[in-house]
Amino acid sequence: MKRVSPLFFVLLILGFFFATYNLLTMIIHYTTSSSENWDFSDSIIGMPEKLKEGGGSNSKYHVALTATDAPYSQWQCRIMYYWYKKVKDIPGSDMGEFTRILHSGKPDNLMEEIPTVVVDPLPEGLDRGYIVLNRPWAFVQWLEKATIGEEYILMAEPDHVFVNPLPNLAHGKHPAGFPFFYIKPAEHEHIIRKYYPKEKGPVTNIDPIGNSPVIIRKSVLEKISPTWMNVSLRMKDDPATDKAFGWVLEMYAYAVASALHGVRHILRKDFMLQPPWDLEVGKKFIIHYTYGCDYNLKGELTYGKIGEWRFDKRSYLSGPPPRNLSLPPPGVPESVVRLVKMVNEATANIPNWDTLNRG
Repeated sequence: MKRVSPLFFVLLILGFFFATYNLLTMIIHYTTSSSENWDFSDSIIGMPEKLKEGGGSNSKYHVALTATDAPYSQWQCRIMYYWYKKVKDIPGSDMGEFTRILHSGKPDNLMEEIPTVVVDPLPEGLDRGYIVLNRPWAFVQWLEKATIGEEYILMAEPDHVFVNPLPNLAHGKHPAGFPFFYIKPAEHEHIIRKYYPKEKGPVTNIDPIGNSPVIIRKSVLEKISPTWMNVSLRMKDDPATDKAFGWVLEMYAYAVASALHGVRHILRKDFMLQPPWDLEVGKKFIIHYTYGCDYNLKGELTYGKIGEWRFDKRSYLSGPPPRNLSLPPPGVPESVVRLVKMVNEATANIPNWDTLNRG
């Protein structure tokens, strides 16, 4: 037998990779070309005043979050679901049913506690260690297989806590989203144009958002999701894009996918607060505890340096935080105090808190 050239093996491996990628892309094909030509006002600024103040569509929305079976994800989901049940039926809430979209590919030990739909993760290696890349793929699968009774969907995350009853902030085909200060499409136009060509319009058509929190009509999300999936894969596959966007790459992908479909979001700064930077809860609806909260005993923020008092979700990667966390020292902002009290209330009332999901 003739010796096979090493080049042949290289080409064979590359061919297998692209075949796998293209198969996935075919399954979740682009729907950009079929997007409707909707007439949208500018986000928030151009909206009628009544849209800026109260609720929007007054229709129930389904609460959906993506998660893994890791203890770190599980304990956050348990707290999140506890507070969903607490505020669901309070006047002012438009919450419908709840689904944890578990993209680990198999059931876990929270199936009886939290309403859950199991979906597949991306093929091994395709996320390249960026676990969040599974989120759009999870939503694509869930929308295809689940029976969803509500007209709207709230895309949420495990580290969200409902601090006030949340109305439906969307309005018709206008989704509602939260403006993130670090999502700046105009500052990355040379990157954005790889995915949002000039003929689609100015880069300012892309909202400064991620996919969560977003309240969106189900039919609109069904159109956006496959595009969001494919744009995410393309961005991760491009080294320059991956370097520029880093851990927020999937957020940019959702914003770009929405713009490709002509979808503009009502931007609601009151949708969410993020301690320790947001100091008061006020009338905001969700606490997002993604940032660590570090303070000295004088109540002074020591961000970037471990404080004498701290609450940081990343301190509990292998298992849940203990019950009855110590409260912050005097002088710490109300938002942080409220967060810790809400965590303590949830953990005090959730059965088997210390043992069920400890890794």
